[in-house]
Amino acid sequence: MSDKKRLFGTFGVRRTANDVLTPEFASRLAACYGTLVKGTVAVGGDTRTSTLMLKQAVTAGLLSSGCDVVDLGILPTPGVQYAVRKYYDGGVMITASHNPPQYNGLKFLDEDGIGIPDEMDIKIERLYFDAEPDRVEFHEIGELYQNDKVIDEYVDEAVSKVDVEAIRKANLKVVVDCGSGAGCFTAPYLIRKLGCDVTTLNSQPDGFFPGRNPEPIEENLQELIHVVKELNADIGLAHDGDADRTICIDENGSFVLGDKTFTLVEKQMLKENNGGTIVTTVATSQAIYDVAEEYNGEVIATAVGDLLVARKLKDENGLFGGEENGGLIFPDFVYGRDAVMTVAKILEIVAKEKKPLSELVAELPVYYASKTKIECPDDEKEFVMASIAEEIQTTTDFKLDRTDGVKILKEDGWVIIRPSGTEPIFRCFSESDSQKKADEMTEWGLGLIKKYKK
Repeated sequence: MSDKKRLFGTFGVRRTANDVLTPEFASRLAACYGTLVKGTVAVGGDTRTSTLMLKQAVTAGLLSSGCDVVDLGILPTPGVQYAVRKYYDGGVMITASHNPPQYNGLKFLDEDGIGIPDEMDIKIERLYFDAEPDRVEFHEIGELYQNDKVIDEYVDEAVSKVDVEAIRKANLKVVVDCGSGAGCFTAPYLIRKLGCDVTTLNSQPDGFFPGRNPEPIEENLQELIHVVKELNADIGLAHDGDADRTICIDENGSFVLGDKTFTLVEKQMLKENNGGTIVTTVATSQAIYDVAEEYNGEVIATAVGDLLVARKLKDENGLFGGEENGGLIFPDFVYGRDAVMTVAKILEIVAKEKKPLSELVAELPVYYASKTKIECPDDEKEFVMASIAEEIQTTTDFKLDRTDGVKILKEDGWVIIRPSGTEPIFRCFSESDSQKKADEMTEWGLGLIKKYKK
């Protein structure tokens, strides 16, 4: 039996709703998970139109395998992760994060609130395809409970971890764009509790995402950028569909890249704690390493995936972690990307440093990045990577890192060529000390892929 995953991606199962991801599919998958957990499982969801249907199906599957279920309602993914870590034996979040509205997905959590490891994914798939989940006797079917308090507790705990007085004194004007996702139930309330003047956009929950596409990339945030400038706000904030990522717009209306946000928060966390362990992926900026060196930090790099970063933070008792896409992880709060803590921390930094966001970002180490992708059939990916690695090793003295794909480290930057876990493509990222060099490096990387693919 091969251990190649048949259903799961890097975090859970994501499919189009009600054609692949039907109630029957969701219910059976949840029963397979419940068979392994045998405890009390929390269930939450995002604002998608298919979430309610799938939540009912997941609940039924869990009850039938003998688990008790606690319905947390509609809330961000990290809200469920927070609840599971504090109170429950496992969790299921129904979300497709930043995917378009026709998608949905199931994210399964372990007792720490971290996405379940690969070996559990495979056990669930084996039960699903090759065996049967437990279906308990009538008198052992689980009970269903509600907990609608956890969302307030989750927001309040984030508030308790920052200097509210300093934020209140700074009188910040904040515009938040929740994208009609799960952040509607947390972000506006959090920002108000922190004593800021808040203006909301797309903060009515709506699974059709009428205001904008749920992915918080620059082209989808033009309205937010416009409103920040019109209102002379101090900062604009945007979330993805399940509110685990945060993107910032500075006071001039400029889009701040996720790795800048990461570096800014990292610098603050290291200063406050006199150093510590930072965990990130091999695809993140060199700036993370520069800041760690300056402020007594140590960086551990994992393969790409927020689960891997979260698990490593737990194992190494790390201080802080994250990815280049605006997903920041505060391990003393939630073992996963979390937007509530990210927003609280960024507002605290702006308030305490008494400088506008653009200036804080300008003080960070400067690197230039280039990102691109190229199609490649799944069955050719291994050969392409092995061939590139061999060529680099035999014909150059560049350093190689094979943590995830092939990362080639040159004197003036790096390029990483990594296969997507969900699509027949390679992603190629590079970073250097000028935009021209970064663009040249991705072109070089693409050239290497083209050379070896059929």
